Amino acid sequence: MKRICVVTGTRAEYGLLKPLLHELEASQDLELQLVATAMHLVPEFGFTVDTIIADGFSIAKRVPCLDGSDTALGVSKSIATALTGLAEAFEDLKPDIVVILGDRSEMLAAATAATIANIPIAHIHGGETTEGAYDEAIRHAITKMSYWHFTSTETYRKRVIQLGEHPDRVFNVGAIGLDGIRQLELLSKADLEVALNFKLDGQTALITYHPETIGTAAPEQQFQTLLDALETQPDLKLIFTYANSDKGGRMINQRIEAYVKANAQRAMAIPSLGQLRYLSALQHVDVVLGNSSSGIIEVPYFNIPTINIGNRQKGRVMPESVLSVPCETRNITKSLEQALSPEFRSAIAHQEQLYGDGHATEEIIRVLRDSKPINLQKPFYDLP
Repeated sequence: MKRICVVTGTRAEYGLLKPLLHELEASQDLELQLVATAMHLVPEFGFTVDTIIADGFSIAKRVPCLDGSDTALGVSKSIATALTGLAEAFEDLKPDIVVILGDRSEMLAAATAATIANIPIAHIHGGETTEGAYDEAIRHAITKMSYWHFTSTETYRKRVIQLGEHPDRVFNVGAIGLDGIRQLELLSKADLEVALNFKLDGQTALITYHPETIGTAAPEQQFQTLLDALETQPDLKLIFTYANSDKGGRMINQRIEAYVKANAQRAMAIPSLGQLRYLSALQHVDVVLGNSSSGIIEVPYFNIPTINIGNRQKGRVMPESVLSVPCETRNITKSLEQALSPEFRSAIAHQEQLYGDGHATEEIIRVLRDSKPINLQKPFYDLP
């Protein structure tokens, strides 16, 4: 059997990978080796390794790596720890292929360890641009270390080829997150209210905001502009999910906790909604605010508005339902009013879906299954 090692470090990334993990688990000729690291193993971020186990998956290796600090030094130390731990995991597991999704710092460690060990890498969601985060550089670095590439749009496929990867190894499969939406039986509004212990009466917003890791403004100050904008809609119910472990993330989470405590009648916060509750919420909320990639990729599938704040996701292909605004209270307030209007909701009701049709997993499995022994001495592909 061909051993496929999938590395996951966050709740969001795991949710995207679940359809692929299920297919690998059920395969007769592919063996899943699941490695959990980073935020999955920290109670502060929901200890979501328990969610993975509850979903029926076995953990082949646990690689703790977070330093406990979200400073630049702390993040660098975490990468170093992840590199050591993942190198040891790959040495023990001896996978034939390592699968990596996205661009987080622990994925850079996974790609580095696999590259040094001469293990071919299959990379999901390469070729994208996010100018407001150092994820931009990490993502392209992982692209150059990877052998197979599964992009979410044709624009991104062309960009991976522009980076010197041969077209025969670059596949536009669409966004894998849409596979989960297509396959899951989502919760009704009443069941979601029970699951959250929170009433969704009236208009409701879902908020996920992560630090901009490139720039001069302090993340907590930027987040405060969002909170100030929410004060202009006092009747809007609010569901906050926590920021990730990037530098400055903990300060944002402290502000969330303080805001919810002061506005308990209309706001709640949760470290991790998990895939089912998160996607179910998208059926029943009226708007999504923040700067998560999900607001650009998965949320438009439900034809609801996203207010994408600041530069973290700058450069991505944006559907019609996404309103991109500077991180300024006045601009966020104006866009919030627009997003909540019946006219805007009507205008995006039949928008074009730019990130595929929810069948990415099938193509990824086909390529992994059909792959033959390869020569990792890949030449740089020059554009004609």
